[in-house]
Amino acid sequence: MQIVALLIFTSILLVSACENTPQETADAQRSMTTPSTSTAHNYQCKSGETIVVTYPSNESATVQYKASKHNLKIAVSASGSRFVGDKLEWWTKASGPGSEGTLFSHMADGTTGEIIERCTESQTANNN
Repeated sequence: MQIVALLIFTSILLVSACENTPQETADAQRSMTTPSTSTAHNYQCKSGETIVVTYPSNESATVQYKASKHNLKIAVSASGSRFVGDKLEWWTKASGPGSEGTLFSHMADGTTGEIIERCTESQTANNN
């Protein structure tokens, strides 16, 4: 009886593991780390600067830094959400107040350059 119960349990685990495609799994992981698209995210940086970020879609971010807006596209990251473009790279870990965001220079060869700003999300405001 215990063997039958174990086989049924194993079968249920295998079926549930096959329900999501790799793309669906990647999309779900991205949605857990990419902040909401309907709000502006305010980051207070160690330098005293403020960075405001909006996410027009799950594939892009608009970073407002020092009175300039930079449109960035999503890029591969080992953890968090990473966006690149306009010689900049915006990388966040988690989302919501207290989460970290770092602005880097983005190198022509596609690698991460020097840190420009280290920031912490201070508050989220409606994007009206």
